Amino acid sequence: MDDIAILIVDDVGTVRSFLNQTLMHLGIDDVDEAANAAQCMSACAQKRYQIVFLDIELPDGDGKAMIADINAILPEAKVVMVSAHSTIDNVKDAIDKGAKGFVVKPFSPKKIAAMLKKFYPSIEFA
Repeated sequence: MDDIAILIVDDVGTVRSFLNQTLMHLGIDDVDEAANAAQCMSACAQKRYQIVFLDIELPDGDGKAMIADINAILPEAKVVMVSAHSTIDNVKDAIDKGAKGFVVKPFSPKKIAAMLKKFYPSIEFA
């Protein structure tokens, strides 16, 4: 998938690594990682991402508050919140703020594939 660039934003290295490997298995090789809000905003300013997987709780920022900032820089990007805290309020709040999806930790490769399929129905993910 040459035309899909994805940014993974999570302060936990193992989560970033697992999601990165999952995306590679699905055929997406243009994947970058950020460990905090500052790295995320810097990366978004430098590259056109189609999808940003964004953790809600970062050491230097609130993921839900960052959605508007990311959308301002990359209006066409789809921000997908990733969190272990999947309360109805949390999900609703994130969607209200502009998130295009919500993935609950721990997630399975199947869940990630389903999210990608939602955005790109015509693409076959491995």
